Amino acid sequence: MREIGCSNFTTRQIDDSEVVATEESVTRFVSVQNHFSLLHRAPEEGVIPACTRLNMALVPFWPLAGGMLTGKYRRNEPPRKGTRLAVLHRANRFLNDANTQIVEELRRFCSERDHTVLDLAISWLVTQPVVATVIAGATTAEQVRSNAMAGSWKLTAADLADIDRITRSGRDGRLPRIRQ
Repeated sequence: MREIGCSNFTTRQIDDSEVVATEESVTRFVSVQNHFSLLHRAPEEGVIPACTRLNMALVPFWPLAGGMLTGKYRRNEPPRKGTRLAVLHRANRFLNDANTQIVEELRRFCSERDHTVLDLAISWLVTQPVVATVIAGATTAEQVRSNAMAGSWKLTAADLADIDRITRSGRDGRLPRIRQ
């Protein structure tokens, strides 16, 4: 059996596609591939509830927020040469004051638990009930290994509550969004 998915769909597009699939008796989408990370949680406002309601999987891309959630970028330091954010057009979508503050707090949270921000970024995503798998880019074999191992941290309910508090800090309790 073959299945299909969509990418970058809004809640409305997901709902509309379900209606069309039913009305036209065609194969329905079983997954949606959207941007979702600790620094971009907008899918929680509509896409994830739609996935839950329609029994669709979410396959997040940009889970490391352009590298912000790898721990290699620091507040008030320019990106190192050769890194993604050193060459990415509109890198300030990721590398900005709000995100660097959150990453610093996440770094402290992880350090206290003997983990990395990368571990947290992937583990947090795989904790989400609708997430089927995570698309994490890598440019070296070591990055592939690190990404694969990162999802093994079993986050507790208390951890998740702390993570929510941290990722909403400085945003007046709102869910983090990447600035466009």
